[in-house]
Amino acid sequence: MTQDRKEGQRRHQPNQDRPPGLYGPGCKRNSFNSKLGRQTQIIDCRETAGLGLGGGLAQRATFSEAAEPDIIILSMGPSPRHITKPVCEITYGLREAGLQVSVLIMRAGIGPTEDMPGGAMPGAGVSGITPEEEDQIARHRMAIIHLGNVPGHFVYKARRFLKNVEIPAIIICQAPVGFEDFAKVGIPTRPTQPQKATTKGYIIDIVTGVIRGQTVPQFQVEEIIEKVKYWLNRL
Repeated sequence: MTQDRKEGQRRHQPNQDRPPGLYGPGCKRNSFNSKLGRQTQIIDCRETAGLGLGGGLAQRATFSEAAEPDIIILSMGPSPRHITKPVCEITYGLREAGLQVSVLIMRAGIGPTEDMPGGAMPGAGVSGITPEEEDQIARHRMAIIHLGNVPGHFVYKARRFLKNVEIPAIIICQAPVGFEDFAKVGIPTRPTQPQKATTKGYIIDIVTGVIRGQTVPQFQVEEIIEKVKYWLNRL
């Protein structure tokens, strides 16, 4: 039998007679591991293709969904202050630790919220969240929200994002901030409860000192991994 005929027979074999491959219902679990020599994950990424300079990076509304809905990281936008540093580096560290992590680039995560005292500047961007984004977040067991360096802004952003989604969240930010700062605006937190809760979601931990647009030191990545694992085991 010629090589061409053998190849033709293999292509036309019934599915139940085919050896397990890399894709499809008969695929081997972790079949990539034997080829790459490491733990791997498959994620579904990118809502639309990027265009122009930086088109290879994730754009607004990108939702890279992990196979298991354990953790979702919220990035406020696709700018260099969020993507690729520090969100991508944190995501890589968590995945390297064997955790299933999805990433959502918010459609409107840049700027203050409409309900912030004083409101937004005329003509400035306003941050918010869509019902679709709320549904995407709600599929997961835990959220990690990457915020910025002005507590007077980002505590209200956290309140807006957690308003309608009942999910525990870890806050990662640059500015020093405590649980009481979030509780003051109505967000329930693990050690401090607000006088009147205004969100369904709640904050279980905080990591500060993570600088936007800068490489995350290894000790901070390890701190984030440790806290995520701790809380996942207790949810």
